[in-house]
Amino acid sequence: MTYQRVLLKLSGEALMGNLGYGIDPKVVADIAQEIKDVIDHGIQLAIVVGGGNIFRGVKAASAGMDRATADYVGMIATVMNAMTLQDALEQMGVPTRVLTAIAMQEVAEPYIRRRAIRHLEKGRVIVFGAGSGNPFFTTDTTAALRAAEIDAEVVFKATKVDGVYDCDPQLNPNARRYESLTYSHVLAHDLRVMDGTAIALCKENDIPIIVFDLSVPGNIVRAIKGESVGTIVGGFCDVR
Repeated sequence: MTYQRVLLKLSGEALMGNLGYGIDPKVVADIAQEIKDVIDHGIQLAIVVGGGNIFRGVKAASAGMDRATADYVGMIATVMNAMTLQDALEQMGVPTRVLTAIAMQEVAEPYIRRRAIRHLEKGRVIVFGAGSGNPFFTTDTTAALRAAEIDAEVVFKATKVDGVYDCDPQLNPNARRYESLTYSHVLAHDLRVMDGTAIALCKENDIPIIVFDLSVPGNIVRAIKGESVGTIVGGFCDVR
C-alpha cells in the first residue's frame, strides 16, 4: 500500500445519490462497503463529511440569512450525515467514532487531536462532524486542517467526476483531464478542486490531494495502492 493513514473528504451530495434532498440509504451502504474494504487492508482512515444534501450555509446566506448562523446550521447537518455513516459502518462490523467540533456529548465525542489519533491506531474509522467548528470555513478547509492535525499522508477528494479538468467536461466534450497538478497551478487557474484555503493548507503541509470518482467500485483501494484513478494535486503539471 502506498498510503497507511488517509483522510477521505465526502461531500454531503455524495450521500444523496439521485435524490433531490436528504440521504439515500443504499448509497450510504455502498460507500460504507467501500470503506470496509479499505479497513480490511489495514489502512487507518479518517473521514470529513459535508452537509450540502441537507443544508448549505452559503446558499441560505445569499437568501438573507445571517452568514454565521447559516454556517452553524450547516455544521449541524454534517453531524447528521456523520451519524448516518457511522451507523452504516457499524452494521458492517467496522468500529467507528464520530468526533465533532461542536460539543454534542449525547451523540458524539468532542474532537480532541490525541484521541482521534488513538482511535486510528486502534483500527477505528473516525468521522469528523461539525466542520472546523467555525463559521466562514468550508468542510474542504476542515479536511485539509484535520489531515495536517492527524498526520495523514494524503487527502482523497471523492467526487462525481474522474479527476480535474481544464473546464466542465459535461459542457465541453473537448475538456482535458489533468493527470497531475501543482498546488500553485490550481490556485492560479481557480480550478476549484477545493477552496483556496484548503489548497494553501495542503501546500504548506505538503499533503497531496487525489481527486477521483467515488461511484466507481474499488476506486478508494486503488488510490491507496497508488494506481492512477484520477488527478493528483501536489505533483507536476501534466495534461492527458
